[in-house]
Amino acid sequence: MSTDFNWWLLVVGVVVGGALTWLVLADSRRREDELAEEELTAEAGWIARILNDPALDTDHVDRVLRAHRRYLGFTPPDTLVDPASLDDLEQRHEASGDPEANGDRGVDEAREPVAAN
Repeated sequence: MSTDFNWWLLVVGVVVGGALTWLVLADSRRREDELAEEELTAEAGWIARILNDPALDTDHVDRVLRAHRRYLGFTPPDTLVDPASLDDLEQRHEASGDPEANGDRGVDEAREPVAAN
């Protein structure tokens, strides 16, 4: 009787251990904030080559990636935001001389929601 119980514990332990291992390793994708500045430039070059569009060069793609990173630094909006208000918000922070003026962190000012039509 005790031997059957020990086998049951072994099977449950292996299943639970396998499930925990899968949970830990399941989402191993890299995040935006894990990319270094040098790697961002390399990514821009790779994207420009892969898209193979003569209108896109590495500098344009690099600027888009940096703008995307700035956008991700904003606090999540509670409502839809008018893109013009994001531009105004960024310009106010740049003019204030804030070291985080590019919107990288801590933009908590109220944003004007887009009117629902």
